[in-house]
Amino acid sequence: MRQELTPLLAPLAEESANETGMGNKEDKFLKNKAALDNTPGVEDLTTTALTGDGGMVLFEYSPFGVIGSVAPSTNPTETIINNSISMLAAGNSIYFSPHPGAKKVSLKLISLIEEIAFRCCGIRNLVVTVAEPTFEATQQMMAHPRIAVLAITGGPGIVAMGMKSGKKVIGAGAGNPPCIVDETADLVKAAEDIINGASFDYNLPCIAEKSLIVVESVAERLVQQMQTFGALLLSPADTDKLRAVCLPEGQANKKLVGKSPSAMLEAAGIAVPAKAPRLLIALVNADDPWVTSEQLMPMLPVVKVSDFDSALALALKVEEGLHHTAIMHSQNVSRLNLAARTLQTSIFVKNGPSYAGIGVGGEALPPSLSPRQPVKGPRQRVLLPVPGAAY
Repeated sequence: MRQELTPLLAPLAEESANETGMGNKEDKFLKNKAALDNTPGVEDLTTTALTGDGGMVLFEYSPFGVIGSVAPSTNPTETIINNSISMLAAGNSIYFSPHPGAKKVSLKLISLIEEIAFRCCGIRNLVVTVAEPTFEATQQMMAHPRIAVLAITGGPGIVAMGMKSGKKVIGAGAGNPPCIVDETADLVKAAEDIINGASFDYNLPCIAEKSLIVVESVAERLVQQMQTFGALLLSPADTDKLRAVCLPEGQANKKLVGKSPSAMLEAAGIAVPAKAPRLLIALVNADDPWVTSEQLMPMLPVVKVSDFDSALALALKVEEGLHHTAIMHSQNVSRLNLAARTLQTSIFVKNGPSYAGIGVGGEALPPSLSPRQPVKGPRQRVLLPVPGAAY
């Protein structure tokens, strides 16, 4: 599967960007490649044993059966690639429920994977879906008695619906990753990393920087450096205009999710510079709607604080105990370790762009719920022979 899908990653990325109208093909290609290369497969499913005076215990993985997988419009091909590799490797079959907004590219990819699986093992219908993905079809799938497990990548609403099914659910958690910059940071590198991370696929990844919390003594220099790397600093008046259009009543305008910075400016009636900005930034208060909730737009709010302790306290408040992702730029190892222990996020990126946490430009980690094993695919069982019996 990895071999045959590799030459198709770029076309799939372009088709995904065109159909959904979100993100950009260049970054979607990198996400596709990370999912294809880093998702754990059969090589990660090993049997282990525990021996002692009383005998031996075997720990082995076994499939769940048929897994119902819900794929989003924000990351359709990446999710399907990741789930297919990890779930098929563990011996499961998959019913995909793709987002209607990514119907064409999702159905195409599912068909390709089904053909690859058939050629490999001679079994048909290991990966299936419906010709017309709908909300009602997803509901029916979740209620079907032969669906053993639900793997849901999507918003809180669809995850909550799965939780009510009575089945085992592996659901995407909400995130609002803060990024801390203290006065010891390499400001040039930090500025470049933050721009690269927050602008990646127009901020669609849930691990991307959603707010920037910077110690006041270096805030002005950091903002200046960010502008040299392609950020556009908005005036207070333009920030208000953008907020009114992008966050009506404090909630994200779905029509602007994953759109380019230029498209956001145009929607707000703000002049677009001759050189299109990579990211929009604005100095705001800590209680601004841009800061307090996840938006999935390439606009990074910047909050100035007096010192590191204040930065960490605000980051903890902004992250809301979701334990998702956080980023920090500092040359103080003690502070980095303190922030990691205090925030307790699943991903904590030190002195790098947020996407390093999913294996793009950093040490490869599997895009799964665990950096150690593909928990979406198998379940672990314990085989405990009775002492004295043959085994």
